[in-house]
Amino acid sequence: MPLTLEIVTPEARVYADIIETVVIPTVEGEIGILPGHLPLLTQVEHGELRVTKNGTTATLAVGEGFAQIQGDKVSILAEHAIEEEHIDEDAVEKAKHRAEEALRQANAEGLDPAEVERLESVVRFAVAQLGLKRRKR
Repeated sequence: MPLTLEIVTPEARVYADIIETVVIPTVEGEIGILPGHLPLLTQVEHGELRVTKNGTTATLAVGEGFAQIQGDKVSILAEHAIEEEHIDEDAVEKAKHRAEEALRQANAEGLDPAEVERLESVVRFAVAQLGLKRRKR
């Protein structure tokens, strides 16, 4: 019995397919989901999400969000998500440096806490993407 996985961000539906298993990074650690999993709602953490389909594993970088497992359907709502092959390492590195510089300035100038949190999220997602991309070398 397969699983249905859907990953949605505020911008788009990033992934939707019938799969065998998925490993999700959560605030409590990684969790593996197999068909017949008990119902669950959990908080997703920045990191690497692994999907197995037809014996092949694909990886995605995901940002913070929530995962809901209901029957054999896994729904993930995340701030960010990108498949590994779509990660542009140079662009991610530049975005990370811009966010880190803005955070340094924010600490000196006393920036709005919501903007600081957004910038920190950008840095964490960039680190997740770079870690995924560089690990595969």
